[in-house]
Amino acid sequence: MAEDRVLDVFRGEAEQLGRALTGLSERDWDRPTACTPWRVRDLLGHVRVVIAWLPEMLAAEPPPGAEVDAAAYYRPDDRFAPDTNGTRIRLAQQHAAAYDNGESLVRDFIATWSRVDRLCRAEPPDRVVRTRHGDPMLLTEFLRTRVVEVAVHGLDLAAALDRPPWLTGPAAELVEDLLRGTTARQDLGWDRLTFLRKATGRTPITPAETERINRTGVRWLTLG
Repeated sequence: MAEDRVLDVFRGEAEQLGRALTGLSERDWDRPTACTPWRVRDLLGHVRVVIAWLPEMLAAEPPPGAEVDAAAYYRPDDRFAPDTNGTRIRLAQQHAAAYDNGESLVRDFIATWSRVDRLCRAEPPDRVVRTRHGDPMLLTEFLRTRVVEVAVHGLDLAAALDRPPWLTGPAAELVEDLLRGTTARQDLGWDRLTFLRKATGRTPITPAETERINRTGVRWLTLG
C-alpha cells in the first residue's frame, strides 16, 4: 500500500475542507478570493481538478523510476509561466461553471477525493507515477503535493469566507516539513499557522524576516 501516513493526512485535510464548505449560501460561493480572479467556487474547482488528475495517472504505465520529489515539483519552470497559469485559471472556472450550484460542486469534490484515497490505498509503497507535467514521482511524493494544494488553498478559502482556518495539525506539519521551516518558525517566534501563511505568500513578509528565514535554510516553493 502507498504510505498510510501521507494518505491519512490527505484524507483528513480533504474531509475538513469538504465539511467546511458544505452548506454555504450561493452568495458565499461567489465571494472573491485572494487568488484573483477566482471566486470561492472557482478555487474549489481548482482543488478538485488537481486531485482528479490521479486516477488517470494511476491507470497509466508506471515510469521506470522516480526522479522528482515533492519540493522539486514546485520548481519555477514553464508550469508557472503566464500561459500555463492562464490555462489553470480557465480550467478551474470552467469546472466550477459546470455545476448548477455550489452544493453540487462540493459533493463532487468529496466524491473525487474519496475515490482517489481509495485508489491510492491499493498501490504499493514504491509506486511511481508520471505527472501531467511529465515528472516521474513516487506516488507518496505526489500525494504530499496534493496535501499542499488542499491545505494552502484551504487557508485561502477560509480567509475569503471570513472564517477561522480549519487547517488540520498533520497537514500543517507536513507542509512545514516540506518547507524545512521548523527552525525558522522557532527563531522568529511564530506559531505554525503564521509561518505557513508567510512562507506561502498569504501574509506579507518584511525584508528583515526574509533575511532571517533564508539564514535557516527554508525551502521556498513556487506556488501558482
